[in-house]
Amino acid sequence: MNLHRRNFLLAVTLATAAATPAFGQVTPTVGAANSGKQGAASVPDFSGVWTHSIPGFEPLASGPTALVNRSRRQNGTGDNLQLVGDYTNPILKPRAAEVVKKHGEIALKGIGDPTPRNQCWPGGVPFVFSDRPTQLLQTPDKIVILYGYNHQVRYVRLNQPHPAQVTPSWYGDSVGHYEGDTLIIDTVGIKVGPFAMVDWYGTPHTEALHVIERYRLLDYQAAKEGFERDAAQHNPVQGIRDPNDTAKYLQLQFTVEDEGVFTTPWTATLTYVRDPAGWVELVCAESRQWYSGKDAEVPRADKPDF
Repeated sequence: MNLHRRNFLLAVTLATAAATPAFGQVTPTVGAANSGKQGAASVPDFSGVWTHSIPGFEPLASGPTALVNRSRRQNGTGDNLQLVGDYTNPILKPRAAEVVKKHGEIALKGIGDPTPRNQCWPGGVPFVFSDRPTQLLQTPDKIVILYGYNHQVRYVRLNQPHPAQVTPSWYGDSVGHYEGDTLIIDTVGIKVGPFAMVDWYGTPHTEALHVIERYRLLDYQAAKEGFERDAAQHNPVQGIRDPNDTAKYLQLQFTVEDEGVFTTPWTATLTYVRDPAGWVELVCAESRQWYSGKDAEVPRADKPDF
């Protein structure tokens, strides 16, 4: 997406943000990245360690949304051991649908399908969203997002625009701002690596990928709908879901667009719970072997250092 079109989309949202309905009802847009600072007293507190099921994305009940797993368990949920993305989803352009279909054929044969996660490569956005645990560190001028699996880190500049020329990087150029109780992050310039994919089904992306994230805290009743959509697709992680508890839950609603891959922008959510295990170190590179029996493509020296 060129800079002029992207800025136009951001400006349009400012005029409509006040009328945006609740999560899960429509595809969201995002306000301008430099729309002004918010008083510290009114900034929502996203502190804590959060977690979510994998493969993660919660498809919406209607409208353009994320792929689901065509391979199902007897209980009707997706089979995480056979990740067969729905290549008939109309959000996919023909070439992307073919890529997803080929990934699914590999999974159905019981052959390990390489992903950024099992190859120890940076996950990128939005693939990294389900890498648990997750923690948001908030400061006045930036947000640092930590993903426990393989020590991945993102930096989000607050109340600043994207540069005119963005150099592609693994997690892209991210800028954000607060609108009331919501943190909005806009990311462009996401690098295309050898295992680049949007989701666990192998959906590809190009350097035109543009992702908008909206984070907010919900009480149980508001979060319940997201939990139910998650449970219909995955085996949800255990966490604090007591409806009588006053605990808050972190919901991420994100919108993805990439005119090289998708026919239309699409939206999904992840509704995170507090991670009962806290911050657990998960280092991919401790072993180069992954479940296919092959060596993962982790960086390694040609000869010993000693």
